[in-house]
Amino acid sequence: MESRTKGIGRQALIIAAATFMVIAAAVGAGAFGGASVDELQDGALSAQGSYLAPAGPAFSIWSLIYLGLIAYTVWQALPAQRQDPRQQAVGGWIAASMVLNGLWLVTARFLTLWLTVVVIAALLAVLARVIVLLGRFPARSFTDRILTDGANGLHFGWVTIATVANTAAWFTQIAPESWAEAADAWAVAVLVVVLVIGAAAAWVTGRIAPALATAWGLSWLAVGRLTGEPESIPTAIAAIIVAVLLVLTGVAAAFIGRRRAQLRNGPAAQSTRR
Repeated sequence: MESRTKGIGRQALIIAAATFMVIAAAVGAGAFGGASVDELQDGALSAQGSYLAPAGPAFSIWSLIYLGLIAYTVWQALPAQRQDPRQQAVGGWIAASMVLNGLWLVTARFLTLWLTVVVIAALLAVLARVIVLLGRFPARSFTDRILTDGANGLHFGWVTIATVANTAAWFTQIAPESWAEAADAWAVAVLVVVLVIGAAAAWVTGRIAPALATAWGLSWLAVGRLTGEPESIPTAIAAIIVAVLLVLTGVAAAFIGRRRAQLRNGPAAQSTRR
């Protein structure tokens, strides 16, 4: 009975978190009036806010992420997931990520730029925890893999590059003008860090979703630096290289992860047939 009650509580928590995320996103994005996100904070969060800001079309990925998270919320609320050990381990962290997701937009609209950096850094840390847990508890069905790993993997992959852009926008606002001379070098160095984080996420989960989301952001970052302001060919080239390497790493990790799962399940399957 206690386990069942905890399961229902977890499911209700995720539903409440998803509801807050959707409402906060609508308020923060200006659905009820006010400036759009790229006009907030004096334009610091726009595609021209820093060397590491993706071009505007990149942000369309949020529609897919929100759709995936809402679908996950509905699926995890089914009775069959109530006492699933995987959902028990990761559900609370996913709920926290949804709350932080919505909180970021509210912070961007009503508070200060440096607080948005704090919130998105916390969101990235929580999603990193989600990714680690998903690696420890393999998906038991195709639906679980798509909704839990896929939706949260896309969320983590995109927030990785969004955190970089958000932090760069803040530094651009507060840094001395003399730092602009080394902007290309700093941008390339940060993109190397993004590569390390993205590759690690791919290997931990054996899933391609995080790498694809980050590569999407990097591709549009390259477009922004080649066609918009601030222009930076070195940053664009580095972004393209990192995007390609991440996709290749994601494909390799997904292939190896599937092979390991087949080997792990092979003896059990043979034993069942016997």
